[in-house]
Amino acid sequence: MLESKMNGLLHFYSDFSGFLNNRIVGCGEIVKRLFISLMIGGNILLEGPPGVGKTSMVKSFAELLDLRYSRIQFTPDLMPLDIIGSNILQQSEAGGRSFEFFKGPIFANIVLGDEINRATPKTQSAFLEAMEEKRITFLGTEHPLPSPFMVIATQNPIELEGTYPLPEAQIDRFLMKLYFHYPDFLQLKQIINTNEFPDRIVHPEKKETAKVWKELKELEDEVIVIDDIKNYITRLVVSTHPLHSNIPAVKQFVLYGASPRAGIYLLRAAKWKALLENRINVSFEDIEELAYDVLNHRIILNFDAEAEKLEVGKLLQTVVLDLEKRYKPRI
Repeated sequence: MLESKMNGLLHFYSDFSGFLNNRIVGCGEIVKRLFISLMIGGNILLEGPPGVGKTSMVKSFAELLDLRYSRIQFTPDLMPLDIIGSNILQQSEAGGRSFEFFKGPIFANIVLGDEINRATPKTQSAFLEAMEEKRITFLGTEHPLPSPFMVIATQNPIELEGTYPLPEAQIDRFLMKLYFHYPDFLQLKQIINTNEFPDRIVHPEKKETAKVWKELKELEDEVIVIDDIKNYITRLVVSTHPLHSNIPAVKQFVLYGASPRAGIYLLRAAKWKALLENRINVSFEDIEELAYDVLNHRIILNFDAEAEKLEVGKLLQTVVLDLEKRYKPRI
């Protein structure tokens, strides 16, 4: 039974990654992490300059899956009710009147929040409950969201005018923050060739994703995680906190470290990474390869770090190297 489900997962992922890698060039690792997030039901924040394929990737991602997809274009005048929905006065055939709740675009399996940092914090907060609790509350009534549910938000790092930074509480609800970069010469040439005749692009047959997702998500419980791996994740998260870390750079440059949610997500993501590599055990390498994507947006640097032009990636590299030196060889 386990072997059959593993084969089903690998076949599903092969079709998924094959289609996306043909449509979006040079983003193989991002594709893998999108799939991991889908299986977990986590949320993704995509950051990159305009025109590198962020929105196209999400549209292609939704195109392959037999799931309900909606797109919300964030603007400064967008209101929370434009996202979650609202009560509208309806008149019955008998002449009576009553309010009926009409669902907004957030009631979908995959929700693209395009240029999320262009909306005010009040509007951004409409996503908070949905991203964590998979439901929204309107006038005291809870409305569950469809399953699976994930938010994929994009933001542009180079346009600061007319943008609003995401609140730390909302950033922490993203499973991963992934970065898009400008393609090199060979990748750009391939992109041009791929899109030369857009009418000739072959559209895939949609997968019965909801059914497959329900069948395969139980595989996560089959993955073996030894206690030393859990200790390693715990030490990694704790080492990002200036009050508890033994690393001088963390004490000097970090204002706030990663939350406990980071440790939970890191373990779950590592399980699915192992499964996609046809293993039922999590390795230390799984943790190290996913650490940056899961932790980078959760670590807040102080003014000293800005003055030194220190990047979170460099700091995390220091933390991982320190843990490897002090703990990994003992296992």
